[in-house]
Amino acid sequence: MGSTSPSGQSVDLAKLDPIYKKYEGMAKGSLIPVLQAAQDTYGYLPLKALDAIAKQLEIPISQIYGVVTFYAQFRLTPRGKHIIRSCQGTACHVRNSARILESLKSTLGVKPGDTTEDLKFTLETVACIGACSLAPVMMIDTDAHGRLRPDRIPKILESYSN
Repeated sequence: MGSTSPSGQSVDLAKLDPIYKKYEGMAKGSLIPVLQAAQDTYGYLPLKALDAIAKQLEIPISQIYGVVTFYAQFRLTPRGKHIIRSCQGTACHVRNSARILESLKSTLGVKPGDTTEDLKFTLETVACIGACSLAPVMMIDTDAHGRLRPDRIPKILESYSN
């Protein structure tokens, strides 16, 4: 049985069946592994899937939501194809990382923690990437981009748009 998530994407609840089968008999002790497997399946935890998991495991949805919002590993919204991590560490801060972040926000039209409507990019801030000699720096997926200037951001992002 499928339904539509708030992001407009279809949620095929049948994809949960193999997960239930794997953790059958573990009951309430299986909640976190079931949530992890569901997130691996969908890329995030759609609310419709959480409702189905609550019914299957006979756990109140409020308890499941509490677990999902407590642990940082769980996501309630889809992530983009490309994850952008903008460094806000000391070396980057001193070299105007705030201007880089502002350029990312205005170019993408999202704030940190959000994903673009086309699901191409998710913008995150991090305390340190560990490439201080390249400050200010950002990572897009596994690619480091350093010695950034705000005017270079649109062209860098354009190279990931395909």
